[in-house]
Amino acid sequence: MIKSGIGKAGFMSGSSPGDPQYYLRAARASDLADPRERMRFRAFEILPGVLTWCTFLSMVGAARYFPTAAAIFIILFDVYWFLRTVYLSFHLRAGFRTTREQQETDWIMKLDTLSLDAYRVPIRSWQELWHLVIFPMYQEPYEVVRTSFESLVRSGYPLERLIVVLALEARAGRDATLVAEKIKQEFGAKFGRFLITVHPDGLPGEIVGKASNEHWAAKEVMSRLIEPEKIPHERVIVSVFDVDTAVFPGFFGCLAYHYLTAENPLRASFQPVPLFINNVWHAPAFARVMGFSSTFWQMMQQARAERLITFSSHSMGLKPLTEIGFWQPNVVSEDSRIFYHCFLFYEGDWEVVPLFFPVSMDANFAGTFWGTLANQYRQQRRWGYGVENIPYLLFGFTKPNRIPAAKKWEYGFSIIEGFHSWATNTILIFFLGWLPILIGRGDIAFTSTLLSYNLPLITKWIMAAAMIGLVTSSFVSITLLPPRPPSLGRAKYLLMALQWILMPATMVFLSTIPAVEAQTRLMLGKYMGFWTTPKARKIA
Repeated sequence: MIKSGIGKAGFMSGSSPGDPQYYLRAARASDLADPRERMRFRAFEILPGVLTWCTFLSMVGAARYFPTAAAIFIILFDVYWFLRTVYLSFHLRAGFRTTREQQETDWIMKLDTLSLDAYRVPIRSWQELWHLVIFPMYQEPYEVVRTSFESLVRSGYPLERLIVVLALEARAGRDATLVAEKIKQEFGAKFGRFLITVHPDGLPGEIVGKASNEHWAAKEVMSRLIEPEKIPHERVIVSVFDVDTAVFPGFFGCLAYHYLTAENPLRASFQPVPLFINNVWHAPAFARVMGFSSTFWQMMQQARAERLITFSSHSMGLKPLTEIGFWQPNVVSEDSRIFYHCFLFYEGDWEVVPLFFPVSMDANFAGTFWGTLANQYRQQRRWGYGVENIPYLLFGFTKPNRIPAAKKWEYGFSIIEGFHSWATNTILIFFLGWLPILIGRGDIAFTSTLLSYNLPLITKWIMAAAMIGLVTSSFVSITLLPPRPPSLGRAKYLLMALQWILMPATMVFLSTIPAVEAQTRLMLGKYMGFWTTPKARKIA
């Protein structure tokens, strides 16, 4: 296992228990050597699931034995959710507007006119920067990979400053190797550097998945390119993309500008807006709704930088990446874990800089309706397993560090509230309003009141008012669509607008329930592995 450099705290983040920060490499309780530490970590693993199930059980109990109090809580909760929806709708519109503005900005011109005094890293020109782009690949078809590489060529950035790595899995077999060689023949000579790495299967201390592949690829590019050529680490920005990720023209210029002008670029990640639109015209309606919902949530988070966490495609400087020892190879949620790892390693001195600039990926599509439905559930369950970051973060807070107590409370509450809301809010909104009526009938004092009679009506009208958010979602989703394939008629636009009536059902069955399952698995110690979302494209 690679040893990292020395961080702000002066500790090494290697994997040996002799290192004061070896716990930063722990993925689960069993990774810790000390029995008391294992017990503490395990308690934090149990916490999210216990909170979720206690919420469900307590509301059922309250509806049965205290229906009046439960009804009042339901109304207050619905009002809160309505106000929250309006609040987030403003953030969505602001994020969308800023994203459009940044797409229209000439970032190369801004870089050319940027004074040397504005640079926060030691270089003489922005053209000295290197962009290291890593594409982890499993068994994706050539058409999917080729689209991503075409987008790099059309990015509008000097291609000679791109280092592109296609990171294969050895277990993917010969077909994946043939795809990689075909990509190399077509695109390899277009970039400043191009590497193919092959991640061996079954290395100790790893789990199968993106994290271990990215970890291996980063070490390979360091030993084969960065160190032999003595490229200064401060001059390299690392971007890790899913292999179906297509960058929009101007992305690397936008990233370079924000890297050079960030308050502390070596203590920051850089997060673009993910658009799941590459194959959106052919994906089923529920997959489109889920894809756009993920985009909108991320866009709203961009407008609330204090709540922003790295997700999917993200970038950061090579120097801090080497200091922490690269991506943790034994976790499922490597995209968010890199943030929490850096946050703990640098003792709270880490932030995510929002890039109001899009990158596009595939919506979930398996070629068939039922196959897509199953894959959508599995993908959301894997995303929901990001709950594994709760015990990691809370356990890290118990270690000696210089993170202010207020910051610990802020980040601890934020991550717990976020995953708890994900697993409970939709159930509370769409089902809780009927519980006091259905199971509280034994309370005559409640059933004879106007509150009992009006509870379903009040809930219905508040939720109907909250649906204004769907109108905003429908409008924004239409404007984000790529060009319509000639084989599809104009009526498809109408379906794209009407698809949002599926929002309640998709959120319950394809978001909330997978999140509950992920938290329950962690609570019971039934740890999940990484599941790779299959990619499929339909020819227009």
